[in-house]
Amino acid sequence: MITAQELANARQRATAYFHKAGIVLTPEETEHIEVADFGLGELESTGLEIVVYINTERCCAKELVLFPHQTCPEHLHPNVGSELGKEETFRCRWGEVYLYTPGEAVESPKATAPQGREANYTHWNEVVLLPGEQYTIMPNTPHWFQGGPEGAVVSEFSTRSTDEYDIFTDPDIQRDTVVA
Repeated sequence: MITAQELANARQRATAYFHKAGIVLTPEETEHIEVADFGLGELESTGLEIVVYINTERCCAKELVLFPHQTCPEHLHPNVGSELGKEETFRCRWGEVYLYTPGEAVESPKATAPQGREANYTHWNEVVLLPGEQYTIMPNTPHWFQGGPEGAVVSEFSTRSTDEYDIFTDPDIQRDTVVA
């Protein structure tokens, strides 16, 4: 849960990050930036700021902001009915983002799991994305990501987003943000 003031502050900060990345938003998009705290009330360490441009039956396009060391928690996009889980491509636009997927764990990761929640971060195969670099995650692949020391702006291109069905490793996660 976050307060209305925390929501307003996060939207204002995210708008500044979009400006740094040269991404122009309409006033309506700016006013409706989604601030996801994943139900933990730990927005500085676990959270994500999101603008959804389009989400149809076939495709989705979003912009994501990660504040410095802010983490989108480990999750996967499962199949929904007969539809495959979401396939998504992350393209770094500004800053640095650390992405973790199944595979060989890196010895000295650039990211650190949020304090007190370390047990819920199980994949440590590291992909570092700098501006202009991208990486595609296939359906049903566990992953998590974190902004670098200055934060990051990431464009996400994917098949239809069904994030309400995401499966999180941390049982305390709630996808919908509650504003007090």
